This record gives sequence, C-alpha cells and structure tokens, in this order.
Amino acid sequence: MNGVLADTSVWIAYLKGRPEDKRVADALDYLLSGDEAVVNDVILTELLPAMQARGEMEAAALMGSLRCPALEIDWKGLRDIQTECLRAGINKVGIPDLIIAQQAVRLDMPLFSLDRHFELIAQVAPLCLWPRQHRSAKRKS
Repeated sequence: MNGVLADTSVWIAYLKGRPEDKRVADALDYLLSGDEAVVNDVILTELLPAMQARGEMEAAALMGSLRCPALEIDWKGLRDIQTECLRAGINKVGIPDLIIAQQAVRLDMPLFSLDRHFELIAQVAPLCLWPRQHRSAKRKS
C-alpha cells in the first residue's frame, strides 16, 4: 500500500500550529497534498474524541477523510516485538504504539512520528521511519 502512516504525535504538532513545529507541519502538508497521509483507527481514536469535544470539526473532518486501512492485529507478533524491545532494554512501549508499528510493518508503509518509542522499536523490528534521511536506527532482518 502506498502512503505514509502519520502518527498521533505528528498530528498534535500539526494542529497546534506552533512556530517550532513548522518543519513537521510542512512535511505533513507535503504528504496531504500528494494524498499520501494515512491514519489508522488507533490514531483516530487517540485524537478524534478530543477534537470533536472541543468543536474542532474542520480538523476532525480532515482526519476522517484520510485513508484508514483496516487493522489486523497479530497479538503473538506484538508480544514478539515487545519481547525484543525488553531484551534490548527498551521499556514502557505501550500497546497502541506496538499496534501502530505492527500495522506499518505489515503494510510495508513508512511511519511518520515524533515519538521516540518508534525509533526504539525500529532498532528491533523492520519498521521504516519517514522521512528516512533523518533516521539512523538499525534494522534487524
């Protein structure tokens, strides 16, 4: 599947519109303009309820209009990634982050995130981070 899975952290920075987040906003605008930004139900569930409660309907509509591939959770695969994280000394990676990472791997889709957990997961799993030129995590085959 084509596209880039844009994580919750990216959307939060984008929607806040702070000057220090301009680089992130420009990158997400680039993905949006090329119809390459993708979300999933975990990301939508983390963001949409608060957006709707605050009346941010335009932003909620934008997110709701993006491609949202169905989640197919491989629970054993999640446990395997979590085990590898723990073996590598990577602690406190939450289930939502594992689900997001696993979906990106399964769909062979890069993940755009500001969350350090994903950089750590990419050290033990074949997770591709976007933009690639700014990442240096090792991949395990």
